[in-house]
Amino acid sequence: MIDRVIVATRKGLFTVERAGPTQWKIAKAAFLGDNVTYALSDPRDGWRYAALDHGHFGCKLHRSEGGRAWEEIAVPVYPKQPEGEVDKDPMGRTINWALSKMWTIEPGGPGETGALWTGTLPGGLFRSNDRGQSWELMRALWDEPLRKFWMGGGYELPGIHSVAVDPRDPGVVRVGVSTGGVWITKDKGKSWAICGKGMRADWVPPEVEYEPNAQDVHRLVQSADPDEFWVQHHNGIFRSTDACASWSAVTETGPSHFGFAAVVHPKRAGTAWFVPAIKDERRIPVDGRMVVTRTQYGGKSFEVLSQGLPQTHAYHLVYRHGLAIDDSGQRLAMGSTTGGLWVSEDAGESWTTVSKDLPPVHSVRFC
Repeated sequence: MIDRVIVATRKGLFTVERAGPTQWKIAKAAFLGDNVTYALSDPRDGWRYAALDHGHFGCKLHRSEGGRAWEEIAVPVYPKQPEGEVDKDPMGRTINWALSKMWTIEPGGPGETGALWTGTLPGGLFRSNDRGQSWELMRALWDEPLRKFWMGGGYELPGIHSVAVDPRDPGVVRVGVSTGGVWITKDKGKSWAICGKGMRADWVPPEVEYEPNAQDVHRLVQSADPDEFWVQHHNGIFRSTDACASWSAVTETGPSHFGFAAVVHPKRAGTAWFVPAIKDERRIPVDGRMVVTRTQYGGKSFEVLSQGLPQTHAYHLVYRHGLAIDDSGQRLAMGSTTGGLWVSEDAGESWTTVSKDLPPVHSVRFC
């Protein structure tokens, strides 16, 4: 099991370490006061990455070898927009070709040390081959005609928040877009295809509710069976068993089927965890009870797990990257928008409170 978690928050990056059988403590902090939108510890070589959003002053990216001194490195840069070209989404909102947010950073394949992927707002996917020293925009996806129909979800801009590198072939990569469905490349980004058959969006006109490009994917994760994928969607939970070619709705989900976060067991297919909430304008736990739901049977049934979590007037929301699982499948960590941080040592059966006082949590990762 892994005894350390890095927690990216609205006002800093915190390292949390195990201090006893059921005790965890905040061991150190970095970037205090700064908005850390995502943090990754690369399991292949131990390098850490922290993406920051300085608002008016733009996005910054830092890296550290093992969490020691941090150095600022390059951020992804969009190409110059063609003169006279106006890029607008279907709502008429202007899409500027400029980095607004690094929403996720993921390692490349096991044999690609130093290779990284990052998904951004306004919907660009970038790759680095040198630990973030330089970045290349995947132009085939950016220039895809269907991108013109992508829209914002929680943000006004569309964005890529999930990157799943196939463990069998690092050239096969799938991404989740809010709002723009699931896309796949089989040649390391040279060409792309959409793969959302079976998903349904209930907020669009009936004639386009099954349109793959109209799907508001909140989180995409790949299972221990590399052909099994789970999506937490604005309209529910969906599962694929054919490598994203088709999707089936999962209906027996517990308090609700809406949420943002999703993780899967690293060794056992069919097992996944979610954090349910009331959707749309409310976005709070059902009945003010903080719970996690788990399926161990491919979505056929769900357990509602609440031991150790607040059960009265608890209004925590968990962002897309606010739930993490370690490589054993037994230890989970979860951080909320209201500064709660919890760890489970028993696959979610019970939870220990690490802190109630952190800034809003954007991401948690074991390292």
